[in-house]
Amino acid sequence: MIHIITKTFSQLTTQQLYDILQLRSEVFVVEQDCVYQDIDGKDKKALHILGYINENLIAYSRVFKPDDYFDNASIGRVVVSEKERHLKHGYAIMKASIEAIKEHYNETTIKISAQVYLNKFYTNLGFNVVGEEYLEDGIPHVLMIIN
Repeated sequence: MIHIITKTFSQLTTQQLYDILQLRSEVFVVEQDCVYQDIDGKDKKALHILGYINENLIAYSRVFKPDDYFDNASIGRVVVSEKERHLKHGYAIMKASIEAIKEHYNETTIKISAQVYLNKFYTNLGFNVVGEEYLEDGIPHVLMIIN
């Protein structure tokens, strides 16, 4: 079973930060074959949602209050280790992210920049597409909102 914790940047241990960056790099850079600047200076403003099985970080996201990324609260860098995806941990990390925004920021409207191929996943969580498809780091994305 997945164990989820929420931390500010300053609460992260060195090992947790290393694990986050390793998982994000493993999926977003290597698996998706996308060269981009993952370390973007925004981690310091975010709440970090970490999903563990035993001692292994297998899922992660970061969340922002309104105006720290978008005009609304937002969730980004949603990632699940490839070997764990069949267990649907993406839903657990997203539900925890939505709850963290409600709890920490008292917000219910959340905007995300979603990879297009994950549209059904986010729609299943209650998000709706707003606007046209666009490229971000060479990957098709679309803005989505949940209220």
